[in-house]
Parts: sequence; structure tokens; C-alpha cells
Amino acid sequence: MKRALVSVSDKTNLVPFVKGLVENHYEIISTGGTKKKLDEAGIKTISVEEITGFPEILDGRVKTLNPYIHGGLLAERDKPEHMKTLEKLNIHTIDLVCVNLYPFKQTIEKPNVELADAIENIDIGGPSLLRAASKNYASVTVVTDQADYDRVLKEITENGDTNLKTRAELAAKVFRTTAAYDALIAEYLTKQTGLEDLEKLTLTYDLKQKMRYGENSHQKAWLYEDALPKKFSVLQAEQLHGKKLSYNNIKDADEALRAIREFQAEPTVVAMKHMNPCGIGRGKTLEEAWDRAYEADSISIFGGVIALNRQVDLATAKKMHKIFLEIVIAPGFDDDALAVLEKKKNIRLLQLDFSHENEPVRYETVSVMGGLLMQEQDVLNENVADWKCVTDVKPTEQQLKTMMFALKAVKHTKSNAIVVANNERTLGVGAGQPNRIDSAKIAVKHAGEAIDNTAVMSSDAFFPFGDCVEYAGKHGIKAIVQPGGSVRDQESIESANKYGIAMVFTGYRHFRH
Repeated sequence: MKRALVSVSDKTNLVPFVKGLVENHYEIISTGGTKKKLDEAGIKTISVEEITGFPEILDGRVKTLNPYIHGGLLAERDKPEHMKTLEKLNIHTIDLVCVNLYPFKQTIEKPNVELADAIENIDIGGPSLLRAASKNYASVTVVTDQADYDRVLKEITENGDTNLKTRAELAAKVFRTTAAYDALIAEYLTKQTGLEDLEKLTLTYDLKQKMRYGENSHQKAWLYEDALPKKFSVLQAEQLHGKKLSYNNIKDADEALRAIREFQAEPTVVAMKHMNPCGIGRGKTLEEAWDRAYEADSISIFGGVIALNRQVDLATAKKMHKIFLEIVIAPGFDDDALAVLEKKKNIRLLQLDFSHENEPVRYETVSVMGGLLMQEQDVLNENVADWKCVTDVKPTEQQLKTMMFALKAVKHTKSNAIVVANNERTLGVGAGQPNRIDSAKIAVKHAGEAIDNTAVMSSDAFFPFGDCVEYAGKHGIKAIVQPGGSVRDQESIESANKYGIAMVFTGYRHFRH
């Protein structure tokens, strides 16, 4: 008879699978709770102790780590010397391993988990069994995913064994599983130590969905989610209406969420288009905030991604319904508001718990050819009290508030980035230009006649020359916020003084590439 070793933490669908093995003339070796479960189901099992002649020790930490187990897994069936060794030592081959691992991930996801609990849920014997069986997949079937139970059982029932292709695929899945398992352990223990500048970066993600295509229709794409999902994420949003999100939808929605979490104190609407805000508006009500975001750029908002930081009401929904929008993402929707927006077939409506918007998400990564860049997210919380006024004219309290609003907007605009804004909304956005003066000209042109004595300009990095300030002054800008730090800062300061502009240096740039 063939033998199967079965030892699982998650026993879902286990009994029918093992019954199927028995019906196909497999003897079942099992351990601990798995053996108890199978015995209770009336399935005859052999204990590991009967195979090894050695009891489980150290509270079950050592049970399958034994030559009578691993010899039966690793022996190459087509090598006579291997088989003679097994015969000499009375070791029986093991033909199938069914193992899933201790719930380490589920343990560390628990609030306030103790280190000792996490350590106790690091599986040692399980990965060893899986890896040994996978190394010898030419002869051994290895199952670690319940989704494969039916496939394996079907092949065994129809053919007497699994085919080589199946065993190879299952072995590859095992190594992906154990690699991800170890990556989570490495990440958790590294976090406990507080180490940085790691010599190895171990990351693991779970497939969320296969995309229809990537940025363009000829590109294949997949969506993977952090193995420890972040709650304030478009990937955690509940989709209430519309088609599945596309690759570009997800990128725009992510950027919209990054921007909207900057504005928490009052109702705010962010309109994102191609990873740049085309309009940000705030007001006493959500409807008022929408009106201002729309007014900021009524052309570019068409087909945009909208993030709102308050539950969508009927009045706001009616106004959004008038134009084509790709996505609306918010903490919730009133029933009547949802009914109005759902009339649009192609709009995607996403609901997300905004109570987690301040959860720490420390690092972000981006791929480059041949490697990966990792950095801390730009979540710097600036304070106007730390800013330095460098001009003769000092900013008023209201100008400082408007500067902060404009600075938060420019943080989420592609570099070179210039934003012109008043205290209610962005007036003009200049993004992604190779030089800063062109971004300034675009922002000022967009703002147009809306520029008045309340308008300010923000820049994501210092002005390399005085031309941007000169241009701002000629077009009525009365306050500027920028990092400072250029060797030509004095040119900008002199231009500001010439036009009576109040200019402050923050000391921090906010490039977004």
C-alpha cells in the first residue's frame, strides 16, 4: 500500500480528502490534532510514533523530524542504493504529504499579540516535510492548499497516482508558500528589533486578482495585496457598484486616497486625473466642497477619480451624476445618494472605512529595471510655526492657512509641481513639467481671473531661479510657500519683495515622481 502523511492546522475539507485517499488504498500517517480528527471520523490512522519509534517531545515541537519520516520522503525511487538503504533500515516510502502550516499570519494579525505567541506559531516540522516532499516531487505528491484536494484526488482515482506535471506544479506552490511564510516571519522579527538597512529585503504579497490588462491593452497585469493588508487602502474598499477596477483605476484611486487623508478637519473633495489632482475643494458641507473641486477644473474632472472624506449625501450625488466619473470613493453613501449614482452604468462606487486613514504605513516600494526602490512615505506633518518668513511682507494668519492647504495639494502633484490656491479650492495645477517655470505658467493660466488677493502659490521644491516668483508677482500672487534651499534663493526673495509678496520657506521639499 502507498502511504500518505497528513498533518494540518486548518482541517477544513480534510475528512473527505483523506477518505478518498483511503478508498484508493493509502495508509494514513498522522499526528496530534489531525489524527484525533481523522480517528473521530472513523478513518484508521497510524501515529507518527509508530513509524519513528520515538515519542513526540517538547510539547509537540519535535515529532516528524526523524529519518524514518524524511528518509521515506527523500529516497529517490529509481536509485537502487537508496531503496536498499530503506530496506536495510526498515524505512517505508511516503508517497503523499498533506500539510498546512501553523497560523503565524493569523496570530500576528491579532491586536496586541504577544511575542511569545508569535514565536510559538512558527512552524518547523511542517515546512521541513513540505520541502522534503517537494524536492522529491518526481515520486512524491505534496499538498498544502485545500484548493488542490479535488484535483489530486481526481487524478489518483482515475490514474492510480498524480501525474508528473501536477506534482511539479504542487511542489512549486509549496516553495512559494514556505518562502512567503518565512518572509512574514522575517518581517515580524525584524520589526521587533527595529533594524534598518537590511542586507536582504523579504516581501510577500497575495494575488488579489488577475487584471484584464495593464496600463495598456497589450500588457498583462496582476494585482497583489500585502500579506498583512492595510485597512486604509483601495484594495480593502467594498465595491458597491460598477465594473472591476482597471490597473489605471487602482493607481488613480490610490493617489486620491493619499491626497484625501491630508484633509480631515472639514468636508473635502479630491478630483484625481492621471495621478495628479485636477481639483481639490473644501467647504462647510460636502456639496460645497464638490462645487469648489469641480470649479477648479471643470474640463479635466471629466472621467476623473473622486475621493470624498464624508459620507456622500443626495445633494452631492445629484451633482456628481451630471458628469462622467470613473470612480467615487468615500466613507459611505446615503441610500438615496447611492440610488442616484447607481443609475450610471460605468461608474465604480467604492466604500472604505476612513477611521484607519492615520494607520502607520511606513514604507513604499517602486520597481526599476533589475531592482526595487524602497522609501518612507511622505507623511510629514508640517507646522506653520516651523516655517521661516524670508520677505519684508509677512503672511497673515489667513494666508498661512491657505499656504498649508496649497502645500498639501502640491505634495500629491507630480514634479515639477506648482499649485495656485485660495482657502476654498485649488485654482490651478501645474504638474510634471521638465522645468519649474513651465509648471508655474500652467498653474497661473489655469487659475486665470480667479487669482485675487487671497491666492497663494505653493511649490514642491525650491525655485532654482527668480523667474517663477517674478511670474507669480506679475499675475497677482500675494503669498508663496516653498522649501527654500537654492543657491539663488536671494533672487526669489528680491522678486518677492519687489511685488509685495509674503514668502515662507518650509525647509522640506515634496517631490513626487
